[in-house]
Amino acid sequence: MTDISLDGRTLAAVETSDSGTVDGDTRLHFQQDSDRVSARYAGGDILDGYLTGTFDGDRWDVRYVQLEAGGETATGHSVGEVTLRADGRVRVEDEWEWESREGTGETVLVEVED
Repeated sequence: MTDISLDGRTLAAVETSDSGTVDGDTRLHFQQDSDRVSARYAGGDILDGYLTGTFDGDRWDVRYVQLEAGGETATGHSVGEVTLRADGRVRVEDEWEWESREGTGETVLVEVED
């Protein structure tokens, strides 16, 4: 098993469910300290977002809150399987659910240049 660190990595969505709000323009900037992970994110329809939770090197369990372009706030929970691609970039298959409104879905995130 390879220890994957998310610290200093930037991810963007390459696939997302219809009820999701992140897209290819959304950039998630990660920090990690031991098993704690957090990220600030923005772009597309998201003006400002923050997620925080735990990461064991293979799987994250996070909660997120965001401010959207229309002035709405939204919160949710997600669990993501994190893998390291052959080219060294991180890939995440994330299953999420809104807590502040109806909807669930899946998003695939891939590491991009900052």
